[in-house]
Amino acid sequence: MTESIKYFSTNHKAPKVSFAEALIKGLAPDKGLFMPEEIPTIDPEKIEWFASMEYHQIAFNIFNAFFKKDIPESELFKMCKTAYDFDVPLENVYERKYIMRLDQGPTASFKDFAGRMMGRLMSHFLKTDNKKLVILTATSGDTGSAMANAFYGLENIKVVVLFPKDEVTMRQRKQMTSLGKNISVLAVDGKFDDCQAMVKEAFSDTDLEYLNLSSSNSINIGRLLPQIVYYFYAYSKLAQKGSNEGATFCIPSGNFGDMMGCVLAKKMGLPIKKILIATNSNDEFPTFLNTETYSKIEPSKNALSSAMNVGHPSNLARLVELYGGNMDETGKLHKKPDFDKLRSDIFTISVSDEETTQTITKAWNEHKLLLEPHGAVGWFCLEKYLSQKPSHADDLFVSLETAHPAKFPEQIQQLLKFDPKLPKSLVGLDNLDEKMTNISNSYTELKTYLKDNF
Repeated sequence: MTESIKYFSTNHKAPKVSFAEALIKGLAPDKGLFMPEEIPTIDPEKIEWFASMEYHQIAFNIFNAFFKKDIPESELFKMCKTAYDFDVPLENVYERKYIMRLDQGPTASFKDFAGRMMGRLMSHFLKTDNKKLVILTATSGDTGSAMANAFYGLENIKVVVLFPKDEVTMRQRKQMTSLGKNISVLAVDGKFDDCQAMVKEAFSDTDLEYLNLSSSNSINIGRLLPQIVYYFYAYSKLAQKGSNEGATFCIPSGNFGDMMGCVLAKKMGLPIKKILIATNSNDEFPTFLNTETYSKIEPSKNALSSAMNVGHPSNLARLVELYGGNMDETGKLHKKPDFDKLRSDIFTISVSDEETTQTITKAWNEHKLLLEPHGAVGWFCLEKYLSQKPSHADDLFVSLETAHPAKFPEQIQQLLKFDPKLPKSLVGLDNLDEKMTNISNSYTELKTYLKDNF
């Protein structure tokens, strides 16, 4: 690789750009999502070498494969070491079935992994070019708090977060609304998909170009690449040495950023046997894979796993692209992907709220495994797959727990009759004051707010 990797738009109507440009822009001018023109590979010997490394060291190796022509190695290593200063527990449940707890960061959510690195990457390139930025992002729960905390206090970046006012928990909300300074929070009278649509419209509005808008949603390639790392981390720590065996990862999925991290890890050479994609009652993807016809769910359904209440996953366009198809930002399929290959690589189901609550109870009673609704959706999918594929019972399975159970105390109290212990990051949160602005489900109202305040 002699030159920096370029990034193209999934709509193929915009020029290729550098990583810095893709990161700062967030969305391509043709409303497509940026994708790397080439995906670097990691040798099996190096993956085995990762077993002796700490998380931040593995992250450096993965990022350096993408950025070695763009960021000095010493600077990149420093970013990784400061971003990943928390634990990543791999909890053995039984036999070779594990939960990877991505809930030990500052906002007790897997979004911390992407947010903290993305903030450092953005700050690096903005300082280099002496620029300022307004981050405009939509959240269905954890993204907003993770991004707000990741960018909190940065002088050259301001953040505006939109969230559906009736579909996040009190603790998820307070992690955003209690910050202040450079963080502004808008409570939208609508669904997550409405928030996301408003954000996308703002990006393409020429009247707002002066704001230098960018996104920290998983539509941004800078959010996506950090989500590759923990699949390499889990595999290197858990796989049998020298076997090159394939692992099966189970991913509770909403906007499909986490899922795309796993798919990219597979493309980079990580031995992945199967990717299990678990959705809640918003079942547009399982239906798509089964029928080869795509239909958005409008409005999205409100399920217990609120961060996954997505009726049209933005990152689906990236998945379709990688499998030889083409889907635009509206969900229109212009060219079908290789469905046979998709079905070979991916198993997917929709999980109901009833199945979710049953799983929380069953996991605790049988294994003393504490799950919140999102992790429970993933664990149900893993068990469903195993019931259909008993010959795979001895394989390595890793299911993702994407948020700390203490962020969803109501469900835990109701089902298990106790309060989950608060992680350090949530202690005292309930007593903090909030500051937010209520707006209707109206792009005009969002535009007015941005013009009046920035």
